[in-house]
Formats: sequence, structure tokens, C-alpha cells
Amino acid sequence: MNNFTEDTIVALATPPGIGAISVIRLSGKQSLKSTDSIFRGKIKLSEASSHSIHYGRIYSEDNTLIDDVLVSVFKGPNSYTGEDSVEISTHGSPLISGKIIELLLKNDVRLAEPGEFTKRAFLNNRIDLAQAEAVADVINSRTEASLKGARNQLDGLLSQKVQALRSDLINTSSFVELGLDFAEEDIEFIDNSELLSRINKIAAEIENLLSTYSFGRVIRDGVNVALVGQPNVGKSSILNYILKESRSIVSKIPGTTRDIIREEVSIDGILFKLFDTAGLRLSDDEIEKEGIQRSREAIKNADIVLFIRDVEQEIDINLLNEISSLAGKERIIIVLNKIDLNPGLQSEGMVHVSALTGEGMDKLLEKLKIMSMGSAFYTEKSAVISNLRHYQCLAKAKDYLAHAVESITNKFSGEFISVDLRNAENSLGEIIGVVTTDDILNNIFMNFCIGK
Repeated sequence: MNNFTEDTIVALATPPGIGAISVIRLSGKQSLKSTDSIFRGKIKLSEASSHSIHYGRIYSEDNTLIDDVLVSVFKGPNSYTGEDSVEISTHGSPLISGKIIELLLKNDVRLAEPGEFTKRAFLNNRIDLAQAEAVADVINSRTEASLKGARNQLDGLLSQKVQALRSDLINTSSFVELGLDFAEEDIEFIDNSELLSRINKIAAEIENLLSTYSFGRVIRDGVNVALVGQPNVGKSSILNYILKESRSIVSKIPGTTRDIIREEVSIDGILFKLFDTAGLRLSDDEIEKEGIQRSREAIKNADIVLFIRDVEQEIDINLLNEISSLAGKERIIIVLNKIDLNPGLQSEGMVHVSALTGEGMDKLLEKLKIMSMGSAFYTEKSAVISNLRHYQCLAKAKDYLAHAVESITNKFSGEFISVDLRNAENSLGEIIGVVTTDDILNNIFMNFCIGK
């Protein structure tokens, strides 16, 4: 890992293409020297103070002017990466930024790998691993809720909670290991009841964190909602109403929707991914049959299924049973559409709506929000798990603690208890990067964009 940070790296930090400005980012020991070799301003950047901006021009090797630029200087360790860093702001032409990067590559600089700037920030202890992962989540945020969740993690809310649990666990296991060191003297540093109490308290707090995962995943990734039912019950009309635009074709002709129509909408900060599916029925049309098969796949993968029927139809129990077998009854909301045709109709356990008039649609949207969020209640300052890797690490830690409790209950030797507690510590350490491997790091940062 130490050799990794010896190189000076460069990358375009802004999206490729034409824009108002482009930003080129460098990090490493040669950042200032390499930029000085092509930059002409009032002072040399190597002599500039940290966190300062300098106007100047960049010239090619044959003294041809490439562009007027602003260069921001950040000297380590007080920079994003913890190293000397430079950001060059140019006019937003891909030709200009490409030429500047080519010049820098000739001056002891190499192209950055995906996520390498953030990886260096982690390696130089500027942020921990959970915070590093949050950087990508901030960039990919698409709703207010997902941005707040990512921001909390980047600000260290989850890291502080995990670190506190890990510290409690280390303090607890130290008593067990002391007992092993003085086994021959028959000295007891902590009795079993106190040890069990401490372990159970830590396990309970881990369980509380694990219970936030469903909520966290909704905030981070959104909710998949499949609109299903027989042909002509108004699936596409309901989709269009929610989107506030005519996105899906509405027709009285059965089988109009042949393929999955996927749209996204943010409702009170929650991202809902809506899948308008082909009407489920028997059909001899090969294209429609394929659409119906895709509908079944959408039902399997949905977090919530809107089973839509209309007031002119009897509920198809066989179809409802099929959907229940694919999705599970707890994930289905039965929607009775076209209530404007029969205003007095009442049906238990269904949400009554009219996609034509909008009646009842607010209740449907509220039902969607409640079902997606569950009964969970968290403040903006609650530590929430939204990352599968974090969930798996916490689950492993909980399992190890359960083994330790079992060993204590069965009066096993302290060595067994110590190993389980140490493994639980390591599992928590994997979340924040105290314990990690190159494979884990590479897997995390390969999904970052280049330049971040």
C-alpha cells in the first residue's frame, strides 16, 4: 500500500464532454512541480500557500498557449487525499483538458485509477472506509432522503457508532484475555454474569443497527413497484397519473402494453421505480406472451406489487394467488380503480382510486410510502445501515457474539470465548477499514468514477 501512494496521479474530475469549465485533478508528491512545468503565473505553485487559487496560462512544450486557467493549491496533509494536490480549472473543451493531461503525463504523472483519490484519502487516514464508501453514495444520490443518508455516513455518524461498539468489545475481551494470562494464578477479572451482560448489550445494539437495513436500502436505492393486473384495468393510467405526464399508452384495446415500461418518481424524498407491466392473461400472440413472462419477472423482483383491478371486474382469485406466490402476500397492495363509475362501491382491504379524476390517489401514494418505510422511525442523526457489506459485517459480528455467549453458558474454556470476541471485533473493524484486505479495497473503489 505504501508504494501505491508514491506515484502522482491525474484525472479529469468533471464529466467528459463540452461544458463551461473542466477541472483536472492531481495528487501526489510531484503535483506542484509537474504543474509548474507547464503553468505560468505570478508565482511558482510550489512556493504558494495551501488553499490558494492562482490565475495563469498553460503552454505546450513548443511554447504554444493552450488555455487561461485557475489553479487551486492544496498542500498535504491538509488536503482531500492527505497529499499535495492541485486542481486546474480550464475552459470546458475536451480538446483543452486532453492536451493538458497529455502534458502532465510527460512530467512524472500517471493516469488515476477509478476512485484512486478517495482511496488515497482512506490510506492516508483522512477518512475511514465507511466514509469513503459514502462519497460514492453522495455522488449517486437522486433524492433528498438518499443525499441526507449518504451525508450522515460521510460525516462519520455510522463510523462513530461502529467504533464505539468495537471499543466496548475490545474492553470486554481484554478481561477475558487477562484471565487467560493469569490462568495459573486462578484470578478472575470478570465473572460470567457480568461478561454475558456486556456481550448481550453489544449484541443488542448491533441488532438495532441491523434492523435499520431495510429502511436504509430504501433511502439509498429506492423501491421497486410493479403495477400488475388484467388488461384494461388502468395500470398505465395510474402510472401516468403518478408521473404527472402521459408516459404510457392508454387504450381500450387489450394487450396495448407489450413490454415493461420503467419510470422513476420521487415522492417525499423516496425514489420509487415504477414498472408498468403487460396485462396478465392467456394469449396466443408471441410478443404479448413474452411481455407477460417479463411481467412475472417484474413481480418476483418487486418490493411492492400494486395488484390493480377495476369496478367492472370481479377479483380474479387465481391471478391474485399467482401473484402472491411470486411476490408474497405481505408485499401486495390491492387497488380498485375506476371508482368514478361506481362511487358507492366499498371493498374491504383495497385502496379505492380513480386514475381519471385523481380520487383516492393521495391515499395510494401514502400507502406506498408507509409500506416502503415500514414502522421504522429514525431522526436525521440516527446511524442507519444502507450498505450490504456493512450489513454482512454486522451480521457476522452478531453471530460471533452468539457463539461467545454459548461458550460462556456451556462453561467452555476462555480460549473459545476470546477467539469469538476477537472475530467479532475484526468484523466490526472491516466496516471502518481498521481490518481490511486489498481485495476488499479494490472491490470497493473499482466502482467509483475516475477522478474521485
